[in-house]
Amino acid sequence: MDNATRLQYLEAMGIDVWLPKADNLLAPNVIAESADNWEVLQAEVAPCTRCNLCNTRTQTVFGSGNKNADWMIVGEAPGQSEDRQGLPFVGKAGQLLTEMLRAIDLDREQVFITNVVKCRPPDNREPKPIEVETCKTYLLRQHALIKPKIILALGHVAALALLNTDEPIAELRGKIHTLNDTPVVVTYHPAHLLRSLLDKHKAWADLKFAMQIIRNHQR
Repeated sequence: MDNATRLQYLEAMGIDVWLPKADNLLAPNVIAESADNWEVLQAEVAPCTRCNLCNTRTQTVFGSGNKNADWMIVGEAPGQSEDRQGLPFVGKAGQLLTEMLRAIDLDREQVFITNVVKCRPPDNREPKPIEVETCKTYLLRQHALIKPKIILALGHVAALALLNTDEPIAELRGKIHTLNDTPVVVTYHPAHLLRSLLDKHKAWADLKFAMQIIRNHQR
């Protein structure tokens, strides 16, 4: 497939195409990237129609919390409560996440919480790979704006998007991964912990591991 045809397919799928610099002129997308800020990004996410999830959502769920946070918490996708309120992690899984953060002396206002996918998948199904890939650009731009000291990836969908790996959570836990030089710690999604209470002590170990990374970073 020639390059021009490939670019047409990518654009038809709603995937950003990043063009190289030619002569002394920057491509339009590069200009947008260099001028990126929270207002620009939120204005793009709110009416987004890049994938079919726009047809069934109530509203996009951008994220919430401290936009200069040391901690960036990344989940999978909004659920029913999140879709209704426009805020991430406000259902039962969100209540557990709040308690998990309190256990390490953090509150929601101190961290930034978001999801890989900004729209609720129908019936709370797992996001499809094309939906993850299409929305991933927004997540990476959030990361670039926040510049956190650590990312906590909740569940395998977040791990897949951030680390480009399909390894199971058991293989990813307890290790320091990186995204553009930011340490990434992988743990279970709170929704999983509500179903599998025996894994709560593992998640607690992951939180302590992340705290140790932060302490080492501050030395």
